[in-house]
Amino acid sequence: MRLLDRYIFFEWLKAFIMALAAMIGVLLLEDVQDDMQDYLEWGASSTDILLYYLNLLPSFLPLILPIALLISILFTLGNLHRNSEITAMRAGGLHLFTITRSLWLSGGLLALLLLALNARVVPESVERSLLMRNNWQMTHFAEVYGSKNTGNVYHMSFDNQRENRIWFMNRFSDFTYDGFGVNVYERDDEGREVRRLVGDEAFYDEVAGHWTFVNGREMLFDPETGESYNSIGFEEREFPELTEDPWLMQALNDEPDNLSLNEIQRLLDLSSSENPKLPMYELRQQRILSQPLVCLVMVGIAVPFAVAGVRVNPVVGVAKALGLFAVFFALEEVFRLLGSQGVMPLSLAVWLPFALMLLVSAHYFRKVV
Repeated sequence: MRLLDRYIFFEWLKAFIMALAAMIGVLLLEDVQDDMQDYLEWGASSTDILLYYLNLLPSFLPLILPIALLISILFTLGNLHRNSEITAMRAGGLHLFTITRSLWLSGGLLALLLLALNARVVPESVERSLLMRNNWQMTHFAEVYGSKNTGNVYHMSFDNQRENRIWFMNRFSDFTYDGFGVNVYERDDEGREVRRLVGDEAFYDEVAGHWTFVNGREMLFDPETGESYNSIGFEEREFPELTEDPWLMQALNDEPDNLSLNEIQRLLDLSSSENPKLPMYELRQQRILSQPLVCLVMVGIAVPFAVAGVRVNPVVGVAKALGLFAVFFALEEVFRLLGSQGVMPLSLAVWLPFALMLLVSAHYFRKVV
């Protein structure tokens, strides 16, 4: 690395670390202010809370890394402009890319880092921190209201299209994995009912990996006539074939943006292609995978407008860069809406905003060369 590259890189690195630390601090303070009292009321110890925030911290990075990169580049190039250093470099015959190549390299390395974080670290961070928080809350509520009245979800349904089974529960406890007023309808390949299971209660055995029904009845139906030809009552009975995971039942009712990459991949593996929510999960998955490109977009936005400040007030360049940053995220939301509604292919909806912004960045970069 040449002396000029090292100089610009370390000037940027100092600004980047400060911006990153400030943004992490703000997010942590916001979480502490909003939720710390709840954690203490739920009985979490200081060690538990510290461990929770250590697990939560990596989940902030996909959001703040690109923003910290944009701010730090604008700050660094703004300082160089105020000191007339960019003017001197360009007067010495240096090309704009030569001046800023260490910033482009840094953006590329951060994109690779973000890809690695999204693939491994961030999903575990999201899942562990959420699990800790839910455990505190549900343990506290179980002590106050009783375990079977904790984490209740009412009128839960689940259509297992792969196994041709439909589940209905009047009430389900996410804390104990107990269902109450459970009905399971099993169909043949033509959609005709062949078996029905009803139970006052049913619980999922995580070790065995299947459901057990209590105070229930199994009814068998003739698919041709629709009439029941056998009905067997029982006090308690295991059904090894009923392997539906309660986590999956619950996750299908959750917003895709609240799920980690691992959880979304698990849903896609288990869900049928006929699931109407499938495009939303596929869109979320592709958005996570495409997120590292934001780092290159941020460099492309910041460099030309910051350098354009050589000829105009640098504040104008910064304002334009921030405005273009807002336009980019608005485009992402618009294309996400179009993709989720089937107006355009999902892949195009995810990747087109990046392509458009990189083209816009290339246009402005060429203008200031």
